[in-house]
Amino acid sequence: MSNKEIWFETLYSGFGQFFSINKTLYHSKTEHQDLIIFENDLMGRVMALDGVIQTTERDEFIYHEMMAHVPILAHGKAKRILIIGGGDGGMLREVCRHQSVEHITMVEIDENVVEFCREYLPNHSAGAYEDPRFNLVIEDGVNFVNQTDLKFDVIISDCTDPIGPGESLFTSEFYQGCARCLNENGIFVAQNGVCFLQQDEAVNSHQKLSTYFEDASFYQAAIPTYYGGIMTFAWASQNPLLRQLDLTTLESRFKSLGIHCRYYNPAIHIGSFALPQYLQDALNQ
Repeated sequence: MSNKEIWFETLYSGFGQFFSINKTLYHSKTEHQDLIIFENDLMGRVMALDGVIQTTERDEFIYHEMMAHVPILAHGKAKRILIIGGGDGGMLREVCRHQSVEHITMVEIDENVVEFCREYLPNHSAGAYEDPRFNLVIEDGVNFVNQTDLKFDVIISDCTDPIGPGESLFTSEFYQGCARCLNENGIFVAQNGVCFLQQDEAVNSHQKLSTYFEDASFYQAAIPTYYGGIMTFAWASQNPLLRQLDLTTLESRFKSLGIHCRYYNPAIHIGSFALPQYLQDALNQ
């Protein structure tokens, strides 16, 4: 270990994680953020933006499966999907596995992230960028949802933490725009941090989402890369029943999908909406 370069992530004073760097594949400042992609013995290729780990080859499937399949299968008839962010291509890959989806728009603020990830993280997108249903828009996500005439069945905000370019994707303006361009029974989901360490982030998101959506809540998944506990995903819809589907319905939809997942299954789907008491207490306050 001593002869290897060490990369540190310390979001909080006195607490963090480190990765040994076998080889730095790319490191530069883009127009919007500092981007590094390096190789690590345990986690494979790793990407960080502005000093915060975004994805690794080894465990990215958990994050992307849960953000894509939970809302799409809960909806049941999703035809049009909007991905905000997602430049590494992993979210697009999972959405493309749904053959019933007819159109996929991805809005990414930083074109360089898309280009570099296609080159250095090709397993994430796995050819999904060539899907004929896909349309890439290089634009600020807030501007897009407040100006577009398009409507969507599912919106997936694959955003960074609320710092730098990702900060605007946690605002009332963004949530209002998403509510505006969702179809009836539409579902919005978003990355919302590790709630044990970022509880205020979840509480603030819940307060804002509740202004524009009848049903606002969270679901969770254990993702090793995101240290400090369980990753939390925001959930919002005008139809509370979409969050309360029974196991039989989900099993039928998943079977019809005809795919194999490494993390997601219908039982995980239902269980992921059970929140720890400390988060429930914080939300109820």
